[in-house]
Amino acid sequence: MRCIRGFTLIEVLVALAIVSIALLAALRAAGQSTNAVGELRLRLFAGWVAENRLAEHRARGDWPPLGIGRGTQSQGGVELAWREEVIATPNPAFRRVDVFVSAPAEESRPLARLTGFVVQPR
Repeated sequence: MRCIRGFTLIEVLVALAIVSIALLAALRAAGQSTNAVGELRLRLFAGWVAENRLAEHRARGDWPPLGIGRGTQSQGGVELAWREEVIATPNPAFRRVDVFVSAPAEESRPLARLTGFVVQPR
């Protein structure tokens, strides 16, 4: 007597349900990583803008006035807003410069923050 073995309909349906749940989870993870790539790109560009602001002060050898300065800069085809806070330090020959970079529409949420020091030229 020969017995033919196979899967029952219920076993096939359970297997398909498990595979579909796994595929949906993978699709959701891929979608979230796509959104994260855009945010990382913006943060990378914002970091470059902040570094450029500090590098400009050092390269020009300027002595920025105390207070807050604002402006915009394009990086990688993206327009970003920057804000610099120049603060006095205990040593009068140094000034602390805090640079905050954000998207122009969301200035309350900085994408990058960088602190540097500028030395008074002789």
